Amino acid sequence: MNDKKESLSVVAIVQARFGSTRLRGKIFKNLIDQPMLKHVVNRLSYSKYINKIVVATTTETDDDQVEAYCKLNTIPCYRGSSNDVLARYFEAAKIFRANTIIRITADCPLIDPEIIDHMIETFNKLNELKYFDYLSNTIHRTFPRGLDVEIFSFNSLRKAFYHASKEYEREHVTPFIYEHSKLFRIKNYPNPKDYSFHRWTVDTEEDFKLVEEIYKALYSTKKIFLFNDVLKLFEERPDLISINQNVKQKKLGDKHEDHTP
Repeated sequence: MNDKKESLSVVAIVQARFGSTRLRGKIFKNLIDQPMLKHVVNRLSYSKYINKIVVATTTETDDDQVEAYCKLNTIPCYRGSSNDVLARYFEAAKIFRANTIIRITADCPLIDPEIIDHMIETFNKLNELKYFDYLSNTIHRTFPRGLDVEIFSFNSLRKAFYHASKEYEREHVTPFIYEHSKLFRIKNYPNPKDYSFHRWTVDTEEDFKLVEEIYKALYSTKKIFLFNDVLKLFEERPDLISINQNVKQKKLGDKHEDHTP
């Protein structure tokens, strides 16, 4: 977008890898006209404030194809540790000179750029009044799982990188920040109504089937459909909710879980 301010250095880092334990290769599963990963990047590109979108994948052989896809589609890509995702984020943020980081995972093809922009505006307003390190809509969930957004400063990421020592703190990027309220100023971003019972992320075939049905219903008339568009669809077709209602979210600490808690 032309009105983005380059001086802000707001970088969205998309955590992506081919070798998902429950749905291998999910980031390349086709949704309507392109892989799920491309939809995530496209949706992020509609943010008014994000200056750069970077895919952060691993150095595993499987992820050669992630790098190749990014090169083919001129998407900035960084490759780092498979298990120490905190290091991967820190190194990517340094290379791309991020002052503010937006953490997104590649299995969220309904990610909403409007929610992201409202959160960036809130993060900036908080910092005008009193410095904040971390803003998230996942600390106390009110948004559907799959609209997860975390915003944090590079300084807080650097502090976490040098001080986080537990395995799950390194694998999940941000626990050291949001679990240490004495070291960081953290804030939850709530939705006025609780929709946390919805599951719009993709971990299983059932999850993908739901997202596929949502895209079939909405994408042809509105390429970047939003949170409220999906809610309206569910009002018209409540049967969709049952598609993945039995899928259980993996717990924090489970190997290679991509999501925030």
